[in-house]
Amino acid sequence: METMTIVLTLAAIAGLYMAWNIGANDVANAMGTSVGSGALTLRGAIIVAAIFEFGGAMLAGGTVTNTIRKGIVEVEAFGSDPMVIAVGMTCCLFAAALWLNIATYFGWPVSTTHSIVGSVVGFGLIAGGFDAVNWGLMGRIVASWLISPLMGGLLGYMGFVFIKRRILNVDRPLLALRGWGPIMVFPIFAILTLSMLFKGLKPLKLDLSLGPAIGIAVVVGLLASIIAVPVLRRSARAASEDRGEHTYRAERVFLILQVLTACFVAFAHGSNDVANAVGPMAAVFGAAAGDVATKVAVPHRVLLIGAVGIVVGLATYGYKIMATVGSKITELTPSRGFAAEFGAATTIVLATKLGLPVSTTHTLVGAVIGVGLARGIGAINMKVVSGIITSWFVTVPFTAILAAVLFLAARLVLH
Repeated sequence: METMTIVLTLAAIAGLYMAWNIGANDVANAMGTSVGSGALTLRGAIIVAAIFEFGGAMLAGGTVTNTIRKGIVEVEAFGSDPMVIAVGMTCCLFAAALWLNIATYFGWPVSTTHSIVGSVVGFGLIAGGFDAVNWGLMGRIVASWLISPLMGGLLGYMGFVFIKRRILNVDRPLLALRGWGPIMVFPIFAILTLSMLFKGLKPLKLDLSLGPAIGIAVVVGLLASIIAVPVLRRSARAASEDRGEHTYRAERVFLILQVLTACFVAFAHGSNDVANAVGPMAAVFGAAAGDVATKVAVPHRVLLIGAVGIVVGLATYGYKIMATVGSKITELTPSRGFAAEFGAATTIVLATKLGLPVSTTHTLVGAVIGVGLARGIGAINMKVVSGIITSWFVTVPFTAILAAVLFLAARLVLH
């Protein structure tokens, strides 16, 4: 009994450490474009993230979560000993959190999900053998390393090329925005609504089928377009003939759109990924109670602990990742930041319905790179990009080896 108490205490510490690192790395990269473009100050980003991450976690958070992340390892492979699960998942949390901490120190935005997956693979190989791992699913995850940034990059590139050619590079950008704005607003609100219906509301059992979801998204998009018409007309009327003022005012409109997109991304992240920190911890507590299952209920108070840890991580250590995503890859303005955020959000919606296991981090970084490429290869800091991509491929093997070593050490100590 005393041994299990120690394991439970370590699991709680590991869960909080993981939550802190998710805030410092995962949430920070979602807020990075808004801070880098000047759409939000660092304090503003923390406030926005706190509100919408909390909202996502508490209103639509994963009250039931897969403890063996993504079904990558079969629970049966570990036998019936709950101590194996309890110790193993604690080691997985420490391994994933430590890698996130290292990546954040170097300013590398990496995938939290892939960190957990790698840890579980390492633990699974030691505890259950080679056949315990679902290698087919691992293959799909590896494929997502290419799919996520390419899809995000392509949409970010196309989005900013359109904005540049049709709005920013014309003689009267604000007048151009008055014409194109309502047309642009429709897909913006429709896609963001779909992202909510497909991901944000799933834990509330409101995961709508494609038809009704598209119907609601179209209505929301049309209403937003109608509202945008008088707003943009009033802005254009107030502008002088000076092209510089037109460009400045147009960028201010994109600033508002970018903050709006960041809010949706934060809500979706809170509803889906807060459980990355508390799910394995819940598995440990379930195992301690003798319940070795693939899914366990996560109480709201535990989700609250995870959400608090995430916001504290963003506030205390998130500045490194926000600097990388917001300014070190390429220079961002509100229009560029908006194109990147919207490209990433669109990719996530498409991938969710196609069943592709994409990473939000990889998608957003790919979108930022795509926006930079729209200005030419010289606008991209290739040294920073190469470091980020290398860190992506290191994530799974590093966390797998670390989790395996920690589990072996723990098993030796306990025996």
